[in-house]
Amino acid sequence: MTTQSPLLDAMSIRKRFGGFVALDAVDIAIRPGERVGLIGPNGSGKSTLVNCLSGAISSDTGTIRFDGRAIERLPAHQRTRLGIVRTFQIPLPFTSMTVIGNLTIPLRFAARHHAVGGTTNDVEQALLILEDVGLRDKAHEPSAGLTQVELRKLELARAVAARPKLLIADETMAGLSNSEVDEIILLLFKLNEQGIAIIMIEHIMRAVMAFSQRAIVLVAGKKIADDTTDVVINNAEVVRAYLGE
Repeated sequence: MTTQSPLLDAMSIRKRFGGFVALDAVDIAIRPGERVGLIGPNGSGKSTLVNCLSGAISSDTGTIRFDGRAIERLPAHQRTRLGIVRTFQIPLPFTSMTVIGNLTIPLRFAARHHAVGGTTNDVEQALLILEDVGLRDKAHEPSAGLTQVELRKLELARAVAARPKLLIADETMAGLSNSEVDEIILLLFKLNEQGIAIIMIEHIMRAVMAFSQRAIVLVAGKKIADDTTDVVINNAEVVRAYLGE
């Protein structure tokens, strides 16, 4: 395992909703360019953890450092501009806009902070991103007419337009066919090869095993495993709690 300093280093993250403990002193560290699967049963705390990391909600206690900077008090939009970008389980594009129009929003507002020199305009950047995700031929079509797998690709494209250092891919394969799942896995590999660290939140275990170098397992708000995928999948506690065997 590499000793490279973490890009993301969150320690003792706790979150309660009334009397319900959603996260109980969870630690998570992600290194630059790493591929990590975040798994666990429904209700295990995965979404709450992602919301705390991305700034959608605030953790009650704990520290979060990103690229060497404390960010636990920063709002979501500032974390996005630093390079933490997420997708959502249910893609919600601007259906009144074209496919390429959907990319101009993050290019204009989220990624502008990262611009360093150059004269490439938003349209040219958007077309390059759409080429990467396989949607360039749909660029000027209404986003409302996209298929389910195309919507997932657009969701990833919008995330990439914000120039992430860390991409949190939240169930980007739910409801897709086996061949469509393979398309998204290949796309995530392609994005990772560009230097983007990726946290994959997914219930499709073959996708997690195929993509992730490491797996983190949450159960009832606690982290019960954090190791290479082959070790985690054979962990007896994971098998009992997550696979139900």
